[in-house]
Amino acid sequence: MPRLRLAAAQLNATVGDLEGNAARLLDVYDRAEREGCDLVAFPELALTGYPPEDLLLRPAFVAQAVEVLEKVATRTGRCAAIIGYPEPDRDLYNSAAVCAQGKVLGSYRKHLLPNYSVFDEERYFEPWKDDGPLFRIGGVRVAISICEDAWSPSGPVLTQAAGGAELVVNINASPYYAGRLRERETMLATRAADASVPVLYVNMVGGQDELVFDGASMLFDEGGHLVARAKQFSEDLLVVDLDVRPAFRRRALDPRGRVRGPALREVAVSDPQVGALPAVPRVEPLLEPVHEVYEALVLGTRDYVHKNGFADVVIGLSGGVDSALVAAIAADALGPEHVVGVLMPSRFSSDHSISDAAALAELLGIRTITVPIEPAHEAYLGMLEEPFEGLEPGLAEENLQARIRGTILMTLSNKLGWLVLTTGNKSEMAVGYATLYGDMAGGFAVIKDVPKMLVYALCRDRNERAGRIVIPESVIDKPPSAELRPDQVDTDSLPPYDVLDPIIEGYVEDDKSVADLEAEGHDPETVRRVATMIDRNEYKRRQAAPGVRVSPKAFGKDRRLPITNGWPG
Repeated sequence: MPRLRLAAAQLNATVGDLEGNAARLLDVYDRAEREGCDLVAFPELALTGYPPEDLLLRPAFVAQAVEVLEKVATRTGRCAAIIGYPEPDRDLYNSAAVCAQGKVLGSYRKHLLPNYSVFDEERYFEPWKDDGPLFRIGGVRVAISICEDAWSPSGPVLTQAAGGAELVVNINASPYYAGRLRERETMLATRAADASVPVLYVNMVGGQDELVFDGASMLFDEGGHLVARAKQFSEDLLVVDLDVRPAFRRRALDPRGRVRGPALREVAVSDPQVGALPAVPRVEPLLEPVHEVYEALVLGTRDYVHKNGFADVVIGLSGGVDSALVAAIAADALGPEHVVGVLMPSRFSSDHSISDAAALAELLGIRTITVPIEPAHEAYLGMLEEPFEGLEPGLAEENLQARIRGTILMTLSNKLGWLVLTTGNKSEMAVGYATLYGDMAGGFAVIKDVPKMLVYALCRDRNERAGRIVIPESVIDKPPSAELRPDQVDTDSLPPYDVLDPIIEGYVEDDKSVADLEAEGHDPETVRRVATMIDRNEYKRRQAAPGVRVSPKAFGKDRRLPITNGWPG
């Protein structure tokens, strides 16, 4: 039986950096050639990065992408490179080029264009219908598909196998959310077994704005069994030998019947190799669920900071659990020498909030600056004394302190070139328990898609994995408070977080109605109150900084509700 040496190259591409992406691609290609690979597959739209969004509407960008692809092709030798790129014809297609022997030998165009959740490919691309061609690589007939093509049970994988494919290579830019890898594995195992054909799944890795791509490229054999898996959340080259067994017996005995179709045309690429030593397959272990989310936050933060040209970040350290988690993530992502914490005590700051923030900074090894806000607070209250005359102090005076802190952080950013990381979590963002132009002011919202109860779990997990205290127990254990008035705690304004978070998940992520949530046993008054808070604060969320997506439905591209909205829910 023929043996094919495959390589799955999960790259961390930068959207728009055509030359840089090509250089990274060629470095990996050269390694695959040195390791004797017959083919190396790169992710979906590897040359442009994913998603390129409206860059695809610029003819000059698309033309340059094609030029770069042709330059890359001239560098190829025997090893076939499967490279995702935008292909212009009468329309624009999301395509995969097969390059070898110094030229582009052919391409495949994506059939199924996702247009849901964070995807809007129908805005840019046209779908294609032709399943072929098959590329004869190392004596094996190889079919190509792109991302969504494999997710549909009626997609091209089945008909490609029926048309003679002995291997399907599926290139992807599949964004991460918690639990997504398990869904992929189930889907791919099913697709391979249904078609009786091995499937090589290649995924992108890295952060792009709100999205994180988690890698974990995989090979499944024709029975749907996992053969090899690459690392999560880091670049990797997965090299594995595949013994291609004839599928006709398995298909003939399949009680579900067989998909029949015409033989697909073939493009010759390379002959079989002789005498190559076998490459031992590796299956990288999966991260535990909470650790997986943490690594997604680290990768998303690192890439957002670096790809946007920043070196250092600044965080307002309150002594609370949210800012502590953000500081820990930033230190792990960038190195503690690139993280600055700013303590901004007020007349209402407790002694333990200051000491907890200082202890955290020492444990993380990050630098701190202390800027008391009392002089500015007193000055503002004096300036506002006349328009506020006769009115009782309230929320405006409380939020003024947050806005002073936001001004200090943004001024430090403006002066010193530091990117401000905001510290609000998903629970707070959902119900508007955040101050616009105050604690919401900043360039990147690291945990904006992390519910409060998961914040606690992430902190505890970080300590457990370190084998020491990284985030002080006093920070994790104390009741959360904004400390904007005497003896304030979050439960003065919100339900307890273990009650609040499931309601938010149902209303936001699952699109359940108030009646649905009441029927599930949640307190009706609490549900109605929370739903009203979520709906009223859409205008705040529209003005929030982008942040890492770790749930199936994050605020932003995932959830697009009108700000002006009269439907009661």
